[in-house]
Amino acid sequence: MGMQQQEISGTVSALDSNVQTSKTGLLIVATVATFMGPFMVSGVNIVLPAMEAEFSIGAVLLSWIANTYLLSSAVLLMPMAKIADMVGRKKIFVAGLWLFSLATLLITVAPSIWILLGFRVLQGAGAAMVSTTGIAIVASVFPVSERGRAIGIVVAAVYIGLSIGPFAAGYLSVMWGWRSIFLVAFPFGLISAVLAMVNIKDEWADARGQALDITGILFYALALICFMLGLSTMPGRLPGVSLATGIMIFILFVRQEMRTRYPVVEINLFRHNRRFSFSSLAALINYAATFAIAFYMSLYLQYIKGIPPQNAGLILVTQPVMMALFSPLAGRLSDRFEASYIASTGMALCAAGLFCLAFLHQATPVAIIVAILVVVGIGFALFSSPNMNAIMGSVTQRHYGLASGTVATMRLVGQMSSMAIATMFFAIFIGNVGITPANQDRLLISTHAGFATFCALCTIGIFFSLSRGKTRAAEKI
Repeated sequence: MGMQQQEISGTVSALDSNVQTSKTGLLIVATVATFMGPFMVSGVNIVLPAMEAEFSIGAVLLSWIANTYLLSSAVLLMPMAKIADMVGRKKIFVAGLWLFSLATLLITVAPSIWILLGFRVLQGAGAAMVSTTGIAIVASVFPVSERGRAIGIVVAAVYIGLSIGPFAAGYLSVMWGWRSIFLVAFPFGLISAVLAMVNIKDEWADARGQALDITGILFYALALICFMLGLSTMPGRLPGVSLATGIMIFILFVRQEMRTRYPVVEINLFRHNRRFSFSSLAALINYAATFAIAFYMSLYLQYIKGIPPQNAGLILVTQPVMMALFSPLAGRLSDRFEASYIASTGMALCAAGLFCLAFLHQATPVAIIVAILVVVGIGFALFSSPNMNAIMGSVTQRHYGLASGTVATMRLVGQMSSMAIATMFFAIFIGNVGITPANQDRLLISTHAGFATFCALCTIGIFFSLSRGKTRAAEKI
């Protein structure tokens, strides 16, 4: 009876908050906050060669500049989603914005690669706190009839950040060095934090008073760390041991979550809600298949094609611009039509683009590269917003925090897996040495292997996207 009263109280509180918090103000906050992370991620991809030159590091360690951020975010996403439901989503959202801003500023003065990686961990932790709460707050404030449009706008901010990041980073790195990209990103964090404190008037804490499952959190974190270390250090015996250990720890995590009273992840939601579980799995696969495109293409354009960073950034803008243009449209379409069909069409376009990228060579015309990135960008936009709308629409309001955390976790674990696959092929074909003219042929082989693997993943993802069933009349759990 006590638990039921808590759930009813939390739901009523969330419903009351709709009246007090301005939808327009919240959407501005969510859009600005959502913009800065992708801006940073895409910008870092462009300045990787400059960072490699300054710190004199090899290809594998270079990939960990991206991996540490992703791993930190992925490890903390679900725990932070639970903590946010316990202490308040607004509190965690604002605290995450401040942490992200501080870490971004500290990176501008990092004297070594190891200190820089440490600050990237803090930056990823702040991003996790923001990502896992932002969509949940938007879903709590906007009614079902407007949610797809609102989510589409927030998702468009992701792609605008991805669009501006490469372009801005290319020019900034040429004029003032790679550290300037972090210095430019710092004010966005400050602005977001201030706007959040001013515009979000209410609090959502549907799990207030529940205990935190520390054991489950530890199992979850260790499983992800073992998985990432295993993939990124292949080939060899030790990576196999790391992957096997990660799988065993993940099994322990699932058992722990099924028997604890207050789980970090409600496993039964995945077991009994096909729409939720298959939509989440489709998101995981799509991000795993597409995230490393910018990483691979940045190195391909600069090392193999010999294109300067500012021009490479301009080419890479193509994909996220298409995402930004088509994401709001896809969100609106998912409010009116069957989301699974729209999302599956998008996944198919991504697979087609990845298939073409697997055949890149040194003489591939830039116009062909741009055309392929256009196809991938439209495909990702058609998949992402409808799929996210399907996930948030498959659960009741008391599960919005979990659903939002799941969306963010699938994205980050997918991105982490994508980079782990890229790192694995770097380790296999290049090794932990710098990229030079002597081994650029192996860089191209690694690129081909990566894109072929991603194409296969995306093709599998189409099956899960279609298999979720009808989304417009499904029951919520």
